[in-house]
Amino acid sequence: MSDSLGVTTKNGGIMSGEKKLRTAAVILAAGSGKRMGSNTKKQYMLIAGKPIIYYPLKTFQESFVDEIVLVVSPGDIAYCKKEIVERYGFSKVRHIVEGGKERYHSVAIGLDHINSCEFVFIHDGARPVVTKDILERALCCVREFKACVVGMPVKDTIKIADKEGFIASTPDRKLVWTIQTPQVFSLPLIKEAYHSLMQKEKALLKEGLSVTDDAMVVETLTGHPVRLVYGSYENIKITTPEDIQIAENFLFPAK
Repeated sequence: MSDSLGVTTKNGGIMSGEKKLRTAAVILAAGSGKRMGSNTKKQYMLIAGKPIIYYPLKTFQESFVDEIVLVVSPGDIAYCKKEIVERYGFSKVRHIVEGGKERYHSVAIGLDHINSCEFVFIHDGARPVVTKDILERALCCVREFKACVVGMPVKDTIKIADKEGFIASTPDRKLVWTIQTPQVFSLPLIKEAYHSLMQKEKALLKEGLSVTDDAMVVETLTGHPVRLVYGSYENIKITTPEDIQIAENFLFPAK
């Protein structure tokens, strides 16, 4: 079948009989979670007795992805190795590394530990409701377009504000998406983009560039177009305390 974006899928997203391409994932768990109002970093807060980071790692562990690089906060490597990776048997986690000051620094560090794959999935560890179906749709898309991001069309009307807080414009809702992760790229493309970003970082920041996601890095530094692919409205990011209950309801729906 074909979705509305023209991405052909079969058997959940992976074409039967096609060559298995090697894939890797960089999973980011280096955030501080300041908006959670807790001394516990949000990636270690519990949903149904397990840390938030357990859930995306489980999905990637049970998927077609071949290896995982887990990027954690400074000082957390030993804890994550023992209490997360070894405790839950996440054998695909080949490297646990400390992240950097900003998210894009952490991604760059994670990419430095990947050398032999065709495609890389970059995923925020604070999105615990990611599914294997989402991963398969993204894989199918990236094989065709070399760069794709998971997201969903917005449900609400969006307004663009001016500096004084008045409405400046109203974009066509049919063209506006909320962007999620994973964001998926061919390895050469994403490495080229991040290498260029690190080389030009000071100049770009001085020009006012604010790096918010990996697609922006690819778009800005390489000019390569990035394809949108459907994720899920349930693929939320844990940002505030109420998000934990929402994620738990998605992960463990009432029967």
